Order: sequence, then structure tokens, then C-alpha cells
Amino acid sequence: MNRDLTLHDIIVAGIAVAAGLAVALVLRVVLRWLGVRALRTRWQGDDIIVDVLRTLAPGCAVAAGVAAAAGALPLTRQVGHIVDEVLMAVIVLIATFTAARVVSGLVRSMAQSRSGVAGSATIFVNITRIAVLAMGFLVMLETLGISIAPLLTALGVGGLAIALALKDTLANLFAGVHILVSKTVQPGDYIRLSSGEEGYVRDINWRITVVEQLNNNLVIIPNAKLAGTNMTNFSRPEQKLSVTVQVGVGYESDLERVERITVEVAESVMKDVDGAVPDHESLVRFHTFGDSRIGFTVILGVGEFSDKYRIKHEFIKRLHRRYRAEGIRIPAPARTVSLQQATETATETTIPHPRASLDQAS
Repeated sequence: MNRDLTLHDIIVAGIAVAAGLAVALVLRVVLRWLGVRALRTRWQGDDIIVDVLRTLAPGCAVAAGVAAAAGALPLTRQVGHIVDEVLMAVIVLIATFTAARVVSGLVRSMAQSRSGVAGSATIFVNITRIAVLAMGFLVMLETLGISIAPLLTALGVGGLAIALALKDTLANLFAGVHILVSKTVQPGDYIRLSSGEEGYVRDINWRITVVEQLNNNLVIIPNAKLAGTNMTNFSRPEQKLSVTVQVGVGYESDLERVERITVEVAESVMKDVDGAVPDHESLVRFHTFGDSRIGFTVILGVGEFSDKYRIKHEFIKRLHRRYRAEGIRIPAPARTVSLQQATETATETTIPHPRASLDQAS
């Protein structure tokens, strides 16, 4: 120290630290109140600003109080320089975590807005967070006077060994990035793999893809396997799709009347049932002369894949009720089998013994 420490120095330093803590507490309360108000507005920029200040401002206030306390104490130039570097490193660290939180939140918000589901592609969120934290860590080392050149050299030399050790992990990572960048699969899509698994894609992270089945079970698929398998995406190029229902009527039916009644029922389902497409043109296509009926296909429109079960359920109920009211018969498969009994007449023939034949010849 430059001089002896006095009671006055201690009191001033304590007041400075207490003031910094009090300002941080006040800022936290005020920013929390502002955060509640910001949530009520449509503009998302104020939410981001308040989120940044909520983490950064209280930490800077405490650091400023500690810096003022250090300035009030009779510290040597070397000790004061160390204190300044440490405080600056703390501020850089707080700013780094704040930036990582805000940037990852923006990426998550963009992924959610594009996919329209609560889940998001966390692979981009994690990559963004790691990149921001890595840059902040390097800046903090430079602030403390630690050269980062040897560290970067060591990372470059050890990168090959790390890549070989984490071959499968890196394969899943790059496969996940490829899937999202190519937009073949996005969170919220309904997919079916060639192996039979199907469901909604809930998340694509750095290693796996999470698929939620309609029975609420989760299927965990490695990204590399998902990228290398045959897959049907029922949500692209658009979520709306057509579903077919197979129906059959008796040969005595008036097909023109059957078509008109079936289309009326289909259009009523399209307008009344949730998940249907009201402006979809319902179609009836006759295609088969069966053993006991004339078969045809009814084409309906649904908003997304999972809606087809409810739409088909309601359509079959209404169509069956309407056919019964109109007297249109839906015959069960029938087959006529004719049995014919053949009468066989046996003719008795006497075959002479070979020895008797020889006696007669002699």
C-alpha cells in the first residue's frame, strides 16, 4: 500500500460496495417491472432490451461499487492494476453470458416462428451459444493479459485427434445441420421412416432427432440415420393433404344418385368438422366391378396428417346413416358355390387267366 490503511478508508470502501449492491437491487426490481410491461407490447425489441439490461446492469453496478472501493483504498499501482483487470474480466464474463442468452433466445424464437411449434431446433441454439461463449472466453483471457495464441495453436493441433475420437458425434452434428439447412425436415413436420416409425418432429439437437408419436411416445433417432434413410414428410411442401376412403354399393344402385349423395356428405364433413379443408373439392371415383359390389374411392381434404383419422371417422358415420336413410345398400361380400354330384357306372369285365388261354389254344 502507498500508506497505512485507516478507518476512514474502510468506511468509504464499505459505503462504495454497499452503494453498488443497493443500485444493483434497485435496477433488478425496476427491470423486472419493465419486463412485465414489455411482455404486453407487440414489439419484441423491448423484451430483448430489458432481458439484456436485467442481467448486465446489476452486475455492472456491483463491479462499479467494487472499483470505487478499490480506488478509495491505498493500494499500490500493481495491485490496483490487477483489481482493474479482474473487474474488467468479470464485466466481460457477464456480458458474454448475457449475449449468449440473448442470441440463443433470438435463434430459438426464429426457429419457433418458422416451425409454428413449441419445440425448436436446439442444434442451432447450442451452436450459437457455444460460439458466443468461446469468443467471450478468449476476450476475457486477453483482458487478463493471457496470450491466446498458444491456446489456438494447441486447439489446432489437437483438433484432428478430437475429430477422430468424436467421429460419430460429429457425423450426427453435421447431419443435423444438413437436415435443417436443406429444409427437408423441420420441427413440427409429420414424418414416416421406411422402417415404420412415424410422428411429429419435436426437436433436432446436436446428436438426435426427437419424434413424438400419436400415442405420445417419443422415438429417438440419430441424425445420421435420419439423413441416410428413406422418409416421407407429410408436412411438405404443404401441410394440407388428401385422404381416401374406399366404399362399395350394390349393382342395383343408381350410380349418379350414389355419387351425388356421397359428395353432399363429404362436403358437409369438410365444412363442419375441425381439421378439414372447407374449400376442398370432394371427389368420387368409381374404379372396380367387384364380386358383390361396385367399388369407388372418396377423396377428402385434411389440414394435417393427424386430422385424417377424425375426418374419416366422421365421414364414415355420416355416410352410413345417409345411405340407410336413402335406401342405398352396401352389400357384404357374398359368393355362390354350386356342388354337382356325378353318377359313375362300373362295368364288370372278366379277364381270362393266362393258363386257360393256353389250354384252349392247344
